[in-house]
Amino acid sequence: MNSPNLRRAAGLLLAGSLSLTAATACSANQDQGDAGASNGKVTLVVNGQPPQTQEFDRKIFDEDVAEFEAANPDIDIEPREGFMDPQTFSAKLAGGQLEDVYYAYFTDPANLIARRQAADITEYVEDLPNYGAIRQELRDVFSSGGKVYGIPTANYSMGLVYNRELFTRAGLDPDQPPKTWDDVRAAAKKIADLPGNEVGFAEYSRDNQGGWHFTAWMYSVGGGIARQEGDKWVADFNDDSGEEVLNHLKDMRWTDNSMGEKQLLVIEDVQQMMGAGQLGMYLAAPDNIPTLVNQFDGDYADYGLAPIPDAEGTLIGGEGYMVNPKASPEKIRAGLKWVSWKYLNPDRIEKNLQRYKDRGQPIGLPVPPAADIWTGDIAAKQDQLKKSLATVPVANFQSYVDTKPEGRIEPPNAQQVYAVLDNVMQAVLTKPDADVNQLLADAEVKVNNVLAQVK
Repeated sequence: MNSPNLRRAAGLLLAGSLSLTAATACSANQDQGDAGASNGKVTLVVNGQPPQTQEFDRKIFDEDVAEFEAANPDIDIEPREGFMDPQTFSAKLAGGQLEDVYYAYFTDPANLIARRQAADITEYVEDLPNYGAIRQELRDVFSSGGKVYGIPTANYSMGLVYNRELFTRAGLDPDQPPKTWDDVRAAAKKIADLPGNEVGFAEYSRDNQGGWHFTAWMYSVGGGIARQEGDKWVADFNDDSGEEVLNHLKDMRWTDNSMGEKQLLVIEDVQQMMGAGQLGMYLAAPDNIPTLVNQFDGDYADYGLAPIPDAEGTLIGGEGYMVNPKASPEKIRAGLKWVSWKYLNPDRIEKNLQRYKDRGQPIGLPVPPAADIWTGDIAAKQDQLKKSLATVPVANFQSYVDTKPEGRIEPPNAQQVYAVLDNVMQAVLTKPDADVNQLLADAEVKVNNVLAQVK
């Protein structure tokens, strides 16, 4: 499966691409209701099967299908490759080709629910084991008006990736990572003052990634990007929080000189800097750690992951599954049984972790196969198993795991919003005389125009 960053970017495009009306959706799926049941079996078409190029993930998925069918002889799973493809979703829906159970990014459910393109599964989740143990803010992503339309199966949130070796060289304690943005600024300055070409902190500012990270900063200090007023959305960043974020970046870039001369960066640039041992810190999701190790011959012992600084909130992303709106009750039950068994089964946590470990995959990171979706006893059990089977230094990432800021999803029309906010980030990081207040005011006008398109 692609990284959350790439899945996030692809999924966000869907919001603008879904234009079918509820009536079209219903007529397009007219014949879906009772199809697929024969010889007493329910044939269930599901997507989420990784492509053959992802050999390990594909093998795991296919093994799970075989095991599930053996345990449930009344259900035949027909897997389809792929996840949420915004360029084909509408056509599949219109042509009656939408899978019975389909993958959705966290940015998609609100639109799908509003267009009646997902089944109401409220009465069915009442019997779904462990549904109540899923974190409430994740369940809310797939709910509306007291009704449930989908099940979250994985989640990620932004944290602070840092180089433990550079921390030590700079006289910082790698076991006490920064907790606030002021701490980040101070640590970045110490790292940048080392002899050499080290950069204390790096930030994205183009290809919509600058706006994406500005959003993460805003959430971390308790601010916002967009708020709903009645039936419309308006910009929500031209305020004290917006000034605080931009001035902090401006001070780090120009007063402290702790962000380096090279700017207009994207994620690949920053990963390369970190992989080369030249960068102290950057914002990222947990899946960046394996990328640094695998692509740059890094060592898990050299990296740490802390909660997002200030931790007033954090940008979350993730995925889940929804059901075709014309699926029969039999298919809904079978679909939820599959999702529950594969993704939400505490009894399989140890087996999955051991299976990954036996095949040389890292265990102990806050990434799949141990999804960060649980509360209570299940969360505690998963954490204990990760530690007991760990192949990486779990302590390096424990502060991230232990801290749970309020999770907030991305704004409506996110990619268009981010394109506007890219310009704000670029100006602050490339122009020492950038006028923060003017940048925010100009961006507010443009973002309000983008949000006016939200229906």
